Amino acid sequence: MQVYTDKEVLADGLAAQKCSTNLFNIAMNECVHENVRETFSRILDEEHIIQVDVFEAMHKRGFYETPAAEEKKVQEAKQKFSQCAK
Repeated sequence: MQVYTDKEVLADGLAAQKCSTNLFNIAMNECVHENVRETFSRILDEEHIIQVDVFEAMHKRGFYETPAAEEKKVQEAKQKFSQCAK
């Protein structure tokens, strides 16, 4: 009998949530009927909340490290994406 670690279970859950949100996003984008699109949108929001919860559980346990970004790179990203929004 194989026993999975907490890290493996959470990593699998995070991968599943990433896949799920991608698929619901595609379905929503290609939906013709407004009421169905709204339903997909609500489900997508719920799936994003689950994804954040799994990510935070991994991060809290040290299973998903996120090193701090250099201030220069943060400023470069802000400048790059602020130009896209115009």
